[in-house]
Amino acid sequence: MARAGQIIDNPVSGERITFVRTAADTAGALLEFELDLAADGRVPGAHVHPEQEERFEILDGTMRFRLGMRTILARAGETVVVPAGRVHRFTNGGDGPARVRVEVQPALDMEQLLVTTAQLAHEGHVLRSGMPKPLHLVLFVRRFRREVGAPLVPAWIVQGVMAPVAALARRRGHGERYAVPQPALT
Repeated sequence: MARAGQIIDNPVSGERITFVRTAADTAGALLEFELDLAADGRVPGAHVHPEQEERFEILDGTMRFRLGMRTILARAGETVVVPAGRVHRFTNGGDGPARVRVEVQPALDMEQLLVTTAQLAHEGHVLRSGMPKPLHLVLFVRRFRREVGAPLVPAWIVQGVMAPVAALARRRGHGERYAVPQPALT
């Protein structure tokens, strides 16, 4: 479980995240973090958040967003809102680092998704793009299906196509990382 003040970094994507308010701090209503993005930093690929709105307040630098078919160049003082279900991606749009305040509503398990992504990068389980390697990707997509989805392909198709590969990934010992934590019995 992430905590306020915790810092994670992803050396492949150029992201450094400092958690400001976590799901535990907001009863699940909100995840808030500061994102420091290196000059060549970017999110690994286009994606959707099926149930979450994402709000980006640019604090320093310039960010380039692809929101559906629109490209948005946002500078310090500007805010970009990505509604739930909208295909998007972002990169650093300038020559120097960018700093962004990000809010995700509701929080769901987005903080664990971010932590897992950084861990995979540190362990060498991602491609050069930053996407998890195939055996990890299938389990990642299944585990975080409420938080992130593939653009343009219905989730049920993705889940069906990936089922045999997910079974192979679990047989190879990758399943434990993606187990959903169970609440403690009292």
